[in-house]
Amino acid sequence: MTATTTLKLPDKLKVRITRLAKETGRSAHSLMVEALEREVAREERMREFVREALAADSGVEKGAGVYRTEDVHAWLERLVRNPKAARPKTWRR
Repeated sequence: MTATTTLKLPDKLKVRITRLAKETGRSAHSLMVEALEREVAREERMREFVREALAADSGVEKGAGVYRTEDVHAWLERLVRNPKAARPKTWRR
């Protein structure tokens, strides 16, 4: 099911959308829906990233293992060659 929503667009943006729709052979509607879907997905990913980062920070504050950057980079390089490469040792707990 779909719902109708009215958007008030600045004139310059409306002109750009109309031009792009003509150039690509698509409707202005499809361009706007696609753009909104992309932006909502991006915002959702960003919020999840922040949530995970805050949880990780809280974990560190509670004593979770911490790794040195150079050890993680070296491990990532080893993973390219060997997917079963051992994880680095924690720097501190």
